[in-house]
Amino acid sequence: MIIMNNVIKTRLALIRAGKIPEGYKKGKLGIVPEDWEEINFSELFTSTSEYTDDLEKYPLYSLTIEDGITAKTERYDRSHLVKKENSYKIVRPNDFAYNPMNIRFGAVARHKGEIPVAVSGYYDIFTTVHPGDLTFMDNFLTCGAMITYYNRVSTGSLVEKQRVHFSDFLKFSLPLPPLAERKRIANILSAQDRIIELCERKLEQLKRMKKYYLQNMFPKGGEEYPEIRFKGFTDAWEQRKLGEQYEKVTEKNDLSFGADKIISVANMYFKSDVKQSDDDYMRTYNIMRLGDIAFEGNKSKHFAHGRFVENTIGDGIVSHVFDVFRPIAEYDLLFWKYLINNEGIMGRIMTRCTKASTMMTNLVADDFLAESILIPSIQEQRRIGRFLDELDTIITLHQRKCEEEKKKKKALQQLLLTGIVRINYE
Repeated sequence: MIIMNNVIKTRLALIRAGKIPEGYKKGKLGIVPEDWEEINFSELFTSTSEYTDDLEKYPLYSLTIEDGITAKTERYDRSHLVKKENSYKIVRPNDFAYNPMNIRFGAVARHKGEIPVAVSGYYDIFTTVHPGDLTFMDNFLTCGAMITYYNRVSTGSLVEKQRVHFSDFLKFSLPLPPLAERKRIANILSAQDRIIELCERKLEQLKRMKKYYLQNMFPKGGEEYPEIRFKGFTDAWEQRKLGEQYEKVTEKNDLSFGADKIISVANMYFKSDVKQSDDDYMRTYNIMRLGDIAFEGNKSKHFAHGRFVENTIGDGIVSHVFDVFRPIAEYDLLFWKYLINNEGIMGRIMTRCTKASTMMTNLVADDFLAESILIPSIQEQRRIGRFLDELDTIITLHQRKCEEEKKKKKALQQLLLTGIVRINYE
């Protein structure tokens, strides 16, 4: 852990003010320690390009800014378009790959997998001369100072097509800490990576747990009892028509709801950037009150025919393109929030009461209200809703923890890769 003592704080304040602290100098990447010598990248990296067309032996991977070298999804698999033999390059474990055009945005990464893979022949493949440099360079090559530098030295007549050729990359001569210090920096950053990895692993466990409960706390098709129940609840769930639970809303905006009360159905929040104030336009909006559900039938990533979204944020208005349904029977808000987003239940119902067109899928409100669904007593609804909501809260808190650890990683990179903090020098 790095302790921000007064020496470091003063140094950081001077650098932020554009001043050069004692013991530092102005370099190509900004202000760096005086004893950091410029090293030519040809002394640090070497090309390892090998070509192949054997995608059975070398699975096809891609290079993304977000995930580095990762398995190529079917959506982006364009191997069928490649006709020329030996059109792919082999990336072996710990090799680096970079996209000459997108390196300006951080498209350079080390292959952290355990097997060699194939990538586009357009990418440049290289590795470090010093094995101990792998982790340091994994961080250094995508740090903010390097992104700025790539953009400064990239070439091309059109901005959108500017690139950094590998031949130019190897000619870079930039100030770097000595190899021993690079290794110590890498150890610190690797330790933080392990913390992030453990945090994300725990988060995935929590998400799997939630998925398990969602699959087993509601009756499966044709059954009247869920597999998992809270103690004290033994009665069969009762079949009810959705028309006994909800009615279609015909309540239009009477202009008592302003533009700041327009709800984004996709993510359930009040929009903050709405400029529309035309009265006739606003009158077409449906009022959606707390507990109402809206059917989102277009561009859904969830159910094949759209999805339902429950209003958990408060009274507002939604576009007239959404069907809005309001509860008319006793219900638990949290329980219905999870029920209407249960694909195993609502997905089947929507499939039966929707009809497809070339433009979008529309829900027929009367058909929806005529459908039947199994629901428990209000007491059991409350227990299920509260349990799943508490689980969601734990997941949210853990997501925040993971984000905080990632922010710590970025802070460490900023301090260590620029030399603001020197390992064993403070």
